Amino acid sequence: MTVQEKVLVLGASGGIGGEMVRQLLAQGWQVRALKRGLGVPRRESGGVEWIEGDALDAQAVVQAAAGCSVIVHAVNPPGYRGWGELVLPMLDNTIAAAQAHDATVVLPGTVYNFGPDAFPLLHEDTPQQPVTRKGKIRVELEKRLRNAADSGAMRVIVVRAGDFFGPGARNNWLSQGMVRPGEVPAEVKLPAAPGVGHQYAYLPDVAATMLALLAVRDKLPAFASFHMAGYWDSDGTQFGLAIQRVVKARGARKPKLKAFPWWMIRLVAPFNETLREMLEMRYLWQQEVRMENQRLRQVLGREPSTPLELALERTLESLGCLPAVGDTAEAFTITR
Repeated sequence: MTVQEKVLVLGASGGIGGEMVRQLLAQGWQVRALKRGLGVPRRESGGVEWIEGDALDAQAVVQAAAGCSVIVHAVNPPGYRGWGELVLPMLDNTIAAAQAHDATVVLPGTVYNFGPDAFPLLHEDTPQQPVTRKGKIRVELEKRLRNAADSGAMRVIVVRAGDFFGPGARNNWLSQGMVRPGEVPAEVKLPAAPGVGHQYAYLPDVAATMLALLAVRDKLPAFASFHMAGYWDSDGTQFGLAIQRVVKARGARKPKLKAFPWWMIRLVAPFNETLREMLEMRYLWQQEVRMENQRLRQVLGREPSTPLELALERTLESLGCLPAVGDTAEAFTITR
């Protein structure tokens, strides 16, 4: 496929940004990425045009977006640090760049926007009344995008999904809380309260959804928001049980399922900003929060979906959490 369109990816070194880069290249897009500390003004590597710059530098973002019809805004402060000070200024720079170049902004959405009053089933039009500081910032972020889209100078696509996981992605619950990268897990820590369901999303499926929506963006409203169904863990243990099956299928001992040590997070949180932010979002593990994808299916016909065991196998492999098995790698690819 030859697209011959140019896209700027902010956050290309992160989970969703990196996956978007891979899939955009595969579909023929000309990909440009902004990166701090590049050492040179620009460099070609892996089919990507890397530009020296910071998402907090308005002029750098506007210049990097020149000639781009799409901006993927997948940049976040690492480890949740500096959310209150950094998230909205970065978004404002993206909006200014999109308006300057008549571009479409693609944003990975979160469920932080919603408070318990909206649970358990969320729709795209569900009122957003968050109870956390981070949630209020996300609401303001999407409000600014909607206002900019309504002004007529740009378009916006928001794709909201469950907790991300995927190959190479480290800033998520699977790799930071449930298993330890670099070793075959002897145990899997489950963050959900007993019997409480939780929603997950595989990054390659999220990126595929975004690209499919970009292909029909001219038929969408100026501000278009979509929810993905992803994987629904009905009682908080099904995701862990799937990890057990994958690890066992690769010839290792089945890991034990244990409750995540929230008490430890609570003790250390006063001294660690990342852990404080994690603790603030614990309410999303204490009650069911689920999104339906009817609007997405109406537009695309179906939601891109990889079988859960295969998605976990590829992810755990990338994290160094599966034993090497030579030519029998991706056991679930072979058996399905």
